Amino acid sequence: MTVKNGWLPVSAEEMRDRGWQEVDFIYITGDAYVDHPSFGPAIISRVLGKNGYRIGMIPQPDWKDEQSIQVFGRPRLGVLISGGNMDSMVNHYTVSRKHRSTDAYSPGGLMGKRPDYAVVVYGNLVRKVFKDIPVIVGGIEASLRRMGHYDYWSDKVKHSVLVDSQADLISYGMGERSIVEIADALNAGIPVSELTYIRGTVYKTKNPEIALMQRVLETSGDEKQAFYEDAVLTLPEYDQITSDKKAYAKSFLIQYQNTDPFTAKILVEKYHDHLYVVQNPPALPLSTEEMDAVYDLPYMREPHPMYDELGGIPAMQEIRFSLISNRGCFGSCSFCALTFQQGRIIQVRSHESLIKEAEILTKHPDFKGYIHDVGGPTANFRHTACKKQLTKGACGHRQCLFPKPCPNLDADHSDYIQLLRKLRSLPRVKKVFIRSGIRFDYLLADKSDAFLRELCKYHVSGQLKVAPEHVSDVVLQKMGKPEHHVFKTFCERYKNVNEQLGLKQYMVPYLMSSHPGTTMKEAVKLAEYVRDLGYMPEQVQDFYPTPSTLSTCMYYTGLDPRTMEPVYVPKNPHEKAMQRALIQYRDPKNRALIEEALRMAGREDLIGFGKECLIRPVKESRNETTSRLGYTRPAGSNLQNNNKRLSGKQTAEKSPKKKTIRNIHKKK
Repeated sequence: MTVKNGWLPVSAEEMRDRGWQEVDFIYITGDAYVDHPSFGPAIISRVLGKNGYRIGMIPQPDWKDEQSIQVFGRPRLGVLISGGNMDSMVNHYTVSRKHRSTDAYSPGGLMGKRPDYAVVVYGNLVRKVFKDIPVIVGGIEASLRRMGHYDYWSDKVKHSVLVDSQADLISYGMGERSIVEIADALNAGIPVSELTYIRGTVYKTKNPEIALMQRVLETSGDEKQAFYEDAVLTLPEYDQITSDKKAYAKSFLIQYQNTDPFTAKILVEKYHDHLYVVQNPPALPLSTEEMDAVYDLPYMREPHPMYDELGGIPAMQEIRFSLISNRGCFGSCSFCALTFQQGRIIQVRSHESLIKEAEILTKHPDFKGYIHDVGGPTANFRHTACKKQLTKGACGHRQCLFPKPCPNLDADHSDYIQLLRKLRSLPRVKKVFIRSGIRFDYLLADKSDAFLRELCKYHVSGQLKVAPEHVSDVVLQKMGKPEHHVFKTFCERYKNVNEQLGLKQYMVPYLMSSHPGTTMKEAVKLAEYVRDLGYMPEQVQDFYPTPSTLSTCMYYTGLDPRTMEPVYVPKNPHEKAMQRALIQYRDPKNRALIEEALRMAGREDLIGFGKECLIRPVKESRNETTSRLGYTRPAGSNLQNNNKRLSGKQTAEKSPKKKTIRNIHKKK
């Protein structure tokens, strides 16, 4: 198939159709080729194209076939590699390490189009085929594995991906700045081994002293020592972090506190054979004008046509009519890797840029009048947490919202409100939804309730999804989330505003089981909360130890790296199954697990006939449906179900249905 019309070439034929005899870079990615700004490879390839470089795309090559990456021959400057929009191991496996059945980033959702540890596999394949060509790896998988890291799937501490992939550089984070600097340097004839000075990159060296001294000209003696003390931090050696969990926790904390572009220092990690991995400070954040320029590039905004007959790319269904309005997140949840990937400083697009893209969406033949989302990592973050961050960066030893909002926090939704008003006033737009996460503690910190009112009135599709994650303050502290009373306050305000507006809208909380710090006592407390809500979550997220998160460090070490205090970590698969079952206690398949969990927690009081009980005893009359199923249906679903939520003395056998209904009406 020959495709012109603006697509980057995926074959030698398409390359020649453009009048190119060679490409400057080939871009190998674990995802299908989707030319949309929600896909990292699309952004990087378009940014390079804007700067005059010719890119050939090789999506999902056959890693067992050397010919699959020789589509364009040897590129002039180098090879770029990304595992895709997700870490390849998260893409392939559930938290229980079972194979997933589908891949939303592959044609037709077909699984198996990329290898495990894709960046490492692709890197070694390139090194085998092209030998000494510069290899630059990036994307989420390389970024979060840029230094020695715990790998959940192998249950080991792995090298920096730079070592195992045989790559020359990691372009970590979002990458627009660093990739252009790298390309310009290579184009100028500078050897890749000398590219030790670029922000947002990680490199290998056998002599870090020489490499680091290139950052400071003509320093020696005391000046040299002062430079090291001021600008360089030495992490525990790789051999230490593999044998000593305290050393691993210490190393992680140093990295965690050096993710801000204004304050971060150079980090050095020593490996065996006198090899060092050196991380330069992150790239500086993009200005609004620079963000606009990135999203205004000539994306096709669709998967490549070669996938049409294969069923398209499932991931496009959610993002096709969504708008990315910001980057970065100062929420700093412990289980989230955004601190490492995008940083805490918010970067935003202008209203004009977003309106221009929205107008493009409305002209799509499949547009039905609904913009699915206007947001980013956290939808209601539209400016930096405080003015200081614009020049001095985010604080290294304190967070903006946890454990309580910082006194300097600027909680103001006025800009977001104005943006949403403009978008929903566009011709052909019926509704603008917000499906990215809403940070409810930030919303409460706003002295005005204008955003909450407009959110309820215009931007909720019947149900607002929020993420309290848990109800135990012990667990929430480990998660970096606000105390439970904050969420309760938000729920009450959400309810009141909807009542004032005459709307019947509900709230769906995201809940997580088995996070570090969650004993069976905390798990039961969460189950009681679900009971009081009167509904059973269809899905429950077990904590997933993904690379480079604070929670994953706790999971592996059993220590909170912020305090070095021990943390209880539920690791046993059976215990994790019990914690998950407690949240879905109404599912009859979970009855045995729930009883075992309640007895383990010393909460036999929740086994019985009372309205507070989670399950009923096994030896119950078989005349009652719930005794056979071993659970009680949600309260209020119908009168028959209410008939079954009786006290311990009022069994269904002794209380005729008619009498029970009268009792219920009396209670009301």
